[in-house]
Amino acid sequence: MTAPTESRSAKRTSAASEITTPPPGATVPAVDPAAGQEYELSDEVLGNECFGCGPHVEHGLQMKRIGRDGTTAYGEIVVKREHQGAPGLAHGGILATAMDEILGTSAWLTGGRYVTGRLETDYLAPVPVGSTLYLKAWCNGVEGRKAYIEGEGRIGGPDGPVAVRAAAIFVRVPMEHFTKQR
Repeated sequence: MTAPTESRSAKRTSAASEITTPPPGATVPAVDPAAGQEYELSDEVLGNECFGCGPHVEHGLQMKRIGRDGTTAYGEIVVKREHQGAPGLAHGGILATAMDEILGTSAWLTGGRYVTGRLETDYLAPVPVGSTLYLKAWCNGVEGRKAYIEGEGRIGGPDGPVAVRAAAIFVRVPMEHFTKQR
């Protein structure tokens, strides 16, 4: 096995890699006045069966989205026993799902309908079962059909230590993508 080319001691200050950083000239969108005070997917679009955002999916994340500021989305999840990976800790895939949901919320707040094109996740600290993960995501820019979004999850409160951070590219799709029979 060969050693990685990047130094193990090199640390990014952002979740975004070169791929998920907006290109020069990308615009940061203005707030969508139609988004309202709180963001919620309607039953007509996805129904209540979404693992990440469905409020009544028994073992789902049941994410609460608690507000917005421009194209910034805020939310929280309580890590349940069913979300466990290593004993007593949240599974990394659950944390990636939570980040995907909150980043996607930010993308949708720009006024378009988006799906995940690429998701990069950095795990910085373990998240204990029973803890609340406070989520925040913001749009760094839009170019063409792509929205460049970053976010973080903190333990212990909105200003607590960062446990997970993520960056993503979301791709704009027509509404029919969500409503067409498969």
